[in-house]
Amino acid sequence: MADFSEIHQRLNNRRFTVANNTQGLSGTGTVFRYVVDGEAITGTYQGGRIRIGNQVGRVTGTNTIELLYQCVTTEGEILAGWSRGVVSQDHHGRTTLHFVWGWLSGATGGGESSYVELVD
Repeated sequence: MADFSEIHQRLNNRRFTVANNTQGLSGTGTVFRYVVDGEAITGTYQGGRIRIGNQVGRVTGTNTIELLYQCVTTEGEILAGWSRGVVSQDHHGRTTLHFVWGWLSGATGGGESSYVELVD
């Protein structure tokens, strides 16, 4: 079995906020929370234009993940999509996430987005 301990350490029970997502729905005020169990990843997100959302995914490499996500917006829309991400670290030691993503239902298109760990 592959060693996914670094992703577990960087994501498990941690919170993230949007650093850059010009083409996406999440934005200022959206907070993501992740749980990592082996290679399985689950998450929730809400805030900003997102009333409630959840994610399910898996670790695909030593610093890569893929996720499926779905949400209900504050306008009552239901949306779903996919993303492939890279987990890394910024010069302050905070975990960062960079995703390429696309919509599967409720919207069209896609883009790239970046997130940074919220540190208390």
